[in-house]
Amino acid sequence: MTKRDVVLLIFILILAGLALFVDLNIDHPAWFENLLFWRPENARDIQIRYGLDLRGGLKVLLAADLPPGQEVDPVAMETARRIVEDRVNSLGLTEAVVQAQGDRRIIVELPGITGGAFLPPGTVVTTTLGPPRAGFTPTPTATLPVTPSTSLTPTVPLTPTTAPTGTATISPTAPVTTTPGAPVYQTILTGAGLEQVGLDRTQTNQYEIPFQLKPDAAKIFAEFTAAHAPPPGQPGYYPLCIVLDKRVLSCPVIESAIPDGRGTIRLGDATYEEARNLAIQLHYGALPVPLRVETVSTVGPTLGEISVQRSIRAGIVGLSVVLLFMLVYYRLPGSLADVALLIYALLNLAVYKLAPVTLTLPGIAGFLLSAGMAVDANILVFERMKEELRTGRSLRTAIEAGFDRAWTSIRDSQASTLIVCAVLYFFGTNFGASMVKGFAITLAIGTLINLFTAVVVTRTFIRAVFHLAGGWIQSQRWLLGV
Repeated sequence: MTKRDVVLLIFILILAGLALFVDLNIDHPAWFENLLFWRPENARDIQIRYGLDLRGGLKVLLAADLPPGQEVDPVAMETARRIVEDRVNSLGLTEAVVQAQGDRRIIVELPGITGGAFLPPGTVVTTTLGPPRAGFTPTPTATLPVTPSTSLTPTVPLTPTTAPTGTATISPTAPVTTTPGAPVYQTILTGAGLEQVGLDRTQTNQYEIPFQLKPDAAKIFAEFTAAHAPPPGQPGYYPLCIVLDKRVLSCPVIESAIPDGRGTIRLGDATYEEARNLAIQLHYGALPVPLRVETVSTVGPTLGEISVQRSIRAGIVGLSVVLLFMLVYYRLPGSLADVALLIYALLNLAVYKLAPVTLTLPGIAGFLLSAGMAVDANILVFERMKEELRTGRSLRTAIEAGFDRAWTSIRDSQASTLIVCAVLYFFGTNFGASMVKGFAITLAIGTLINLFTAVVVTRTFIRAVFHLAGGWIQSQRWLLGV
């Protein structure tokens, strides 16, 4: 056994142990989560995410909010759907269903989210742009707090006010007549002026959002901040509020003039999650079609607990039969392949938790299919080994020939599978078929891990066993299934 094989064996055992620890349904220590996700603020619970069909969640129906008689542009609706989907996925809500319904509506399904996840309405204000229903060409006006389809509108109050802060995106609106008697706030810039948005953490562990404005907006912003900046050495006092659909999110003050369009929004004691959500949401532009929330409903698992249990039971029985077949038919090599297959399952589950991958029933089907393909790769190797042994080759030669000559077939079959996964993922992404997308993801992950376990892991195990008892195994050919 070469030094390289020894190193590989140790690496495989450590990797399997790490995967097993990740897979355990326990509260993992904070140091372990920080180690896996590199930075403490990125740490999160290590757990399996389930899709709407397995766990239930929230279902929201958005509808185009256009003036009576105005036609809906199909291209604009598709663009709006993609922006909503990007925002949902950017918030970590993987495997969400965001698809068009007819020509005026978009369905958003959020697995594992309940109605209580929505933020309460903030203080409503009136700006010089007014509500979006009247006036000029409409722009986005969604009120879905988790994934609002809007963009930035910083405003400056014409009369003093205070308002609670929040975490949501912000929307520009069309000029209209304001409600008589309501305080009016002047709009300085809309989200169309934003070019870049980031997220940084200061040395004092507070978060801030650096931003850059487009040239035209930068000029307006420079003039306004210069006119309202405090005297040198004095603290800022003039508020520049950020507003979402006439609801105030926060009111940072102007600390100095910003002549080049590059500034920073200091978030004070905001948590990482609040800062991250705000930065992500500000990153996206305005929707080309205004949307309103028509219905919000909490739904239960569509498959039902009994169906899920039966599906899992069927998967366990299927894998058990495959393991038994490999053990009975291929004996010693088959038992080593079974161990490799168990490591394969551990690695898949660990990746699902760490990625994270949201499991749906089609996703589970993709995993089981990839498990069958992992066994298929070993069968190609073992059959080739048996052919070499029947022609009188030594055990060492037969082992190496089995892996070397089966590799091209394994490589081509796995490459073909990955191409199919790419096609399925493309259709799932572009046609709203997220279930197909989930199947493609789990099948692709399983296929890539299979290339490691079916070739590297099994080969290393067989070499180790041959090194320990090669002479005895050579005389006991029935152990090789010959």
